[in-house]
Amino acid sequence: MEFYIDEAAGSDAADGRSATTPLATLLAALTAAEAAGALETAVLHHRKTADDTYGAPPKAGLKKAQKALELAKKKAAKAGDVAAAEAQRAADEAARLEASKAVVLTEDASLPKAVRTGLSADVATPRRGQRIEVFGWVHRLRAQKGMTFLWLRDGRAQMQCVLSGKLVETYDALTLTLESTVRVVGTLTALPEGKSAPGGHELQADYWEVVGKAPGGDLAITNRITPDAGPDLLLDQRHLVLRGDVTSQVLRTRAIVLRAFRNFFDRRQMTEVTPPLMVQSQVEGGSTLFSFDYYGEPAYLTQSSQLYLETCLPALGDVYCMSESFRAERSLTRRHLSEYTHLEAEMAFINFEDLLTLLEDMVVQVIEEVLANPVAAAAIKELNPDFKAPQKPFKRMTHADAVAYLREHNITKDDGSFYTENDDIPEAPERRMTDAINEPILLTHFPAGIKAFYMRRCDIEKTLTESVDVLMPGVGEIVGGSMRMTDHDQLMAAMKANDIDPKAYGFYLDQRLYGTCEHGGFGLGIERFLAWLLNRWSVRETCLYPRFMGRCLP
Repeated sequence: MEFYIDEAAGSDAADGRSATTPLATLLAALTAAEAAGALETAVLHHRKTADDTYGAPPKAGLKKAQKALELAKKKAAKAGDVAAAEAQRAADEAARLEASKAVVLTEDASLPKAVRTGLSADVATPRRGQRIEVFGWVHRLRAQKGMTFLWLRDGRAQMQCVLSGKLVETYDALTLTLESTVRVVGTLTALPEGKSAPGGHELQADYWEVVGKAPGGDLAITNRITPDAGPDLLLDQRHLVLRGDVTSQVLRTRAIVLRAFRNFFDRRQMTEVTPPLMVQSQVEGGSTLFSFDYYGEPAYLTQSSQLYLETCLPALGDVYCMSESFRAERSLTRRHLSEYTHLEAEMAFINFEDLLTLLEDMVVQVIEEVLANPVAAAAIKELNPDFKAPQKPFKRMTHADAVAYLREHNITKDDGSFYTENDDIPEAPERRMTDAINEPILLTHFPAGIKAFYMRRCDIEKTLTESVDVLMPGVGEIVGGSMRMTDHDQLMAAMKANDIDPKAYGFYLDQRLYGTCEHGGFGLGIERFLAWLLNRWSVRETCLYPRFMGRCLP
């Protein structure tokens, strides 16, 4: 059998059987001869260029092609072996799965009746040595020969369960997936020295069953939430992200922080109230209001509950609320949300110094209580290991001090000019200052022209307000507060100066007619507080389902 090779004009896609259809390489010719069973008897005609005549191939080139053919044959054989092994493994696994369907577990009625318990160490530890029953989601899963380790999660804690023997031979055991819900029954035993697991114990199972099986394959949770998933995908899958260790820690700590704030106010005999979220008045200005039709009348989602809290002072004394506030800011910064949890408080018969002292006490005491909680303390240690609890007194700076600081440190506006004492300092330069100082700051006495209409003017300098922002390193402003105007005529003049129609504010103005008093209050963003406490990059990480421009799902 003859084969023609023309290195200049041939093609390895040709048949190579004639001078008009030559191959391009000796390797292709040898491969074709091998396939035809004529490798030993094949006659090869070779030329390098069209000007050459066909002749015997060069010995060195032929030897090289023969080596390449042998290598290709070995690779093909190895690939075939691998494919055969894979096919055999697949067949063995299919047979194993089919056989597992015949394995049926039954709970041993002769064993002591299992006591149902949770996974938390405080309720489980007293049950060591006893037969217990637990339910949970499969948080982690590790299977080895003859044994499977399950880490169950019930939303409060985790527990390691060990399946062995017949328990790992069932179809459910062989196809178990993460996030499946299961029931496990067995004896809770302390771990041997040197071993570790949640609670210091593990459940040696004698029976288990699947309650709800999670999908595998493309729908497996590890395929829906991958390590390199972008922020948009993570937000789309927020309902699944919540199940992760970090997010669940953040949300548990959030609950502990809210409770610590409530405890602080309870100790001061302050009453919690629940103001309306649908309003027809505004606090911070119309540009950030969400408006809607309220039975044919214009209405808004509240920006702040402050006005309503003030009306409670004569009836209930000092009050606070933890409610949602809404800001229609077209902002996508990492510290802004369209809906956030707003902790607000109003206190009667106080002065500005009292307000500043209360803010210091609140932050310090809340942090002390949170750090005393083992769940929150563990989360803070893991997520923010360098966190240092703030100490009183906080550093105090006036707005004028801040402007001077920016000038001294050459922090300018975008156009290169310096900020003045009449300017509102934006987030970025304020953050640079706060992060550089690296301690809590009470920033006070803002110009009246950049603050809300209701803020009390300073007695000596009427162009300034008795106002305060609490600034924290890493997150910036977390609290804004002030003393409130107490004089009816002054408040009316302030509303007029800000083009605010007093018709919708009769309930608020009446507070200055029916027994006015010096009073003040503040608002704190829970999400920003948590971002500072837990070292989160964005406030979007510190709430259940973040809402911001372009995001209202899931």
